[in-house]
Amino acid sequence: MESESGLPMKKVLLFVFTLILTSCNFETKKISSEEVLEQESRSLNWKEVDEYPAFENCKNANGLAAAKNCFERQVATTIYSFLSSQQPVVTESINDTLFIYLEITKEGKPQIDSIKVDTTVTNQLPEIEQWLRQSIDSLPKIYPASKRGIPVSTVFKMPVVVKAE
Repeated sequence: MESESGLPMKKVLLFVFTLILTSCNFETKKISSEEVLEQESRSLNWKEVDEYPAFENCKNANGLAAAKNCFERQVATTIYSFLSSQQPVVTESINDTLFIYLEITKEGKPQIDSIKVDTTVTNQLPEIEQWLRQSIDSLPKIYPASKRGIPVSTVFKMPVVVKAE
């Protein structure tokens, strides 16, 4: 099959395709890895983690909720064991809840960010904050939380019920 000008049709089509391809402006923009990271960082929810901090015995917990419960239970058990070993003496009965804001750094180090405690507890147990800090220092090795495989710091609000008679 030939065109009216005597050129084979394949050559005409090839010429047309070449003309179309060369007339299009293909513009590529090089994006640096910093720009990609910045764009991705804006889209990530950093308040949610892929893995919660964990103790050795919690590493095999299935699911985020189970891992979080295992971690919080271990922290609570350690705190209550430490506080009961102090054998506090009180003059009035106490039944109160205080809150520890516990940070687990990206290196897996536990540290108390702050403690919200009522004055009735501190009047009866002036060493309570010191005991809480010591109990946190006695925690076993912690594997930090992670987001996309990167260790991140997390903060937990831990209620501690103080009952003494």
